[in-house]
Amino acid sequence: MFGLPAIDLIVIVLYFLVIIGIGIWSMRRIKNQEDYFLAGRRFGKFIQTFASFGQSTSVDTCVGVTTTTFKNGAGGIWSSLIYLPATPIYWMVMPWMRRLRLMTLGDFFEERYGSKFMAGVYSIIGTIGMMAILSVGFSSMTKTIVALTPKPAEAWSVAEQAEYQQAQELDRLQSADYASLDRAQKNRLDELLREKPSKLFSYIDQGVLVWVVCIVVMLYAVSGGLEAAFITDTVQGIFIIILSVILIPFSLAKINSLYGGSGPMDALRTLHQRISESNFEIFGSASNIDFTWYYIGALVVMGAINVVIQPNSLVVTGSAKDEYACRFGLVSGCFMKRFVTVFWGFFALTAIVLYHDEVQNPDLVWGYATLDLLGPLKVGLVGLMIACLMAALMSTADCLMITCSGLLTHNLYRPLNPLRSERHYVMVGRVIGGLVVIGGALLATQFDTILQILKFMWEFNVMVAASFWLGMKWRRANKTAAWCSIVVTAVLFYILPLLIPNIFPSLRSNSYFLKTTDPGPVVRTYPAREMDISQRRREIEQWQQLEVQDRAGRPCPAELKMGEKFSKTYTLEKKHIFWNKGAGNEDGRLQGKGILYLELIGLDKAGFDLSQNPYALNETIRILIRTFVPFVIFIVVALLTAPDDKKRLDRFFVKMKTVVLVDRREDARELELSYANPHRFDNQKIFPNSNWEFDKWDKVDIVGFSISVAVVFVVVLLLEVLVGLGG
Repeated sequence: MFGLPAIDLIVIVLYFLVIIGIGIWSMRRIKNQEDYFLAGRRFGKFIQTFASFGQSTSVDTCVGVTTTTFKNGAGGIWSSLIYLPATPIYWMVMPWMRRLRLMTLGDFFEERYGSKFMAGVYSIIGTIGMMAILSVGFSSMTKTIVALTPKPAEAWSVAEQAEYQQAQELDRLQSADYASLDRAQKNRLDELLREKPSKLFSYIDQGVLVWVVCIVVMLYAVSGGLEAAFITDTVQGIFIIILSVILIPFSLAKINSLYGGSGPMDALRTLHQRISESNFEIFGSASNIDFTWYYIGALVVMGAINVVIQPNSLVVTGSAKDEYACRFGLVSGCFMKRFVTVFWGFFALTAIVLYHDEVQNPDLVWGYATLDLLGPLKVGLVGLMIACLMAALMSTADCLMITCSGLLTHNLYRPLNPLRSERHYVMVGRVIGGLVVIGGALLATQFDTILQILKFMWEFNVMVAASFWLGMKWRRANKTAAWCSIVVTAVLFYILPLLIPNIFPSLRSNSYFLKTTDPGPVVRTYPAREMDISQRRREIEQWQQLEVQDRAGRPCPAELKMGEKFSKTYTLEKKHIFWNKGAGNEDGRLQGKGILYLELIGLDKAGFDLSQNPYALNETIRILIRTFVPFVIFIVVALLTAPDDKKRLDRFFVKMKTVVLVDRREDARELELSYANPHRFDNQKIFPNSNWEFDKWDKVDIVGFSISVAVVFVVVLLLEVLVGLGG
């Protein structure tokens, strides 16, 4: 069935039964909203670690890293490692979430700014952001499982056969040195790059698969709440770690079987001998520079600012029994993800050796490799991989579903329907949670590639980030400034860019708005490897097949020898500057897709010709604008308007200095003492008699932060060592 042996299907079914059983068991322990949405705040370091690891690690991380690394070389690992430099910040910031002592992060906006309406708006923004994360998982999982269940060529339809021929033509044109192509071939290459024909066709319909997973997630997470989610995260965390390493020994063994060798080091030497040296450039190869050092830097800054404001930050940390469990669990879980990310990227480098001529769509590499490396064993490992992929998705989906369910129930539904029973709110939360999962599945259909969804996910929280950070640490932050920052940012970056193309559809085909980057050829010099030598031979064969008149002015490429220095001309893909999804052929015309980047249009109109910039530079500029403009708006408005009520500010900031105690009664007594004396902890302020509420670090802060910084360097060192092994 579906091209899978019976044992693989058995493994998948057994896994689903176990997960659903956990949800049913957890359902019996739910008595109120806190039990359902925060698991009664009773988890310690162990569960918190795996909960953090599970909810931050979905299919998009393993499949997405493999995709971007297979396409960009070692630099693609940064598609997931962008949060690595920000991880030590979590050690300092996550206790804030626990000290809030709130049900949802939406409650922060109600308590800090005195606005239930702002809390409701945040609940909508936060939910859309969480659905974007879900959509990445759904997209990654479906693409990979489709690759695990391919149709044989004899089962292809006529349309599929024609598409396959186009994909082969695209491969031939892409593999050639761009300088060797004539004008007609270059135009045909541009056309096929827009069409993106596939070489893989599956028995499984992606849409059907998405809804099957939706149902399973809803069965256990809707019934069991956050406790079911976190217990399954612990189980699924083990599966994800298995997923992270299981393919590497098989890929190394196959490299040895194909090219000779008898151990890991032989395979690693072959890795460096056969694929182009450009694939080992950690900051991106010339063939497709999506991850330059400055683009990575901009993503790091945005990630450090935006990730904390994600609604699941409070859910993961708020369920901890105390502050230390909260910060230890989240930071250790995040570092677990960083380490396995390096191994995913390393596997992708081995996949380049094995499949660079076979896999045209990088999104399908993980599935193709699984079928090729594990399928012949016929011991259920393909089924285990599918279970692992679903585990990775569901370990994130369950937490995000409960997070959004809590947000919308507590901050949107409850204010509109107050004074209802706890059972009623839990029931509403279950219904809303199911709708959120469905929304994530639907959102996945609105993007063409995993990277498009990742960019949307990285950026969406810019609307509320300034209101959170400044609200946490600056007394002058007020409701007026928060509203201005949120509304202006939403209008400029999301509402107008979405509305304008729909109100004026002709803009999509307007030549100015279809402006592309014009990067020009890039020439790089490398020592020749086997992949380069094979490619040069194909170019020589293509030259020899040309008619005599077509050879004029095009000398025959010279043979390459192993290790010989040679220059290769790359052409970076021309990318559309002003549309988030590029452009495609619609009704016979080239039309922009997605939403407009108004900030880039403004810069271009102001005289900065963005077509002359590398695409990564334009993206860097756009990211920095979106990151810092909300802060500028907030600070300017706050300084020009009156501060918020002093009594409310005193209560908020003294609570944020009061350490959380495990004993609920003791904790409540400490809070009452703080409320009675708002200046109780003023001696902790770094800047006394100022509006800034930065506190002095204690020993736990200093030691934990220092260790976290050291681990960041260890992860980077591991990346450099693995990429350099055998070279």
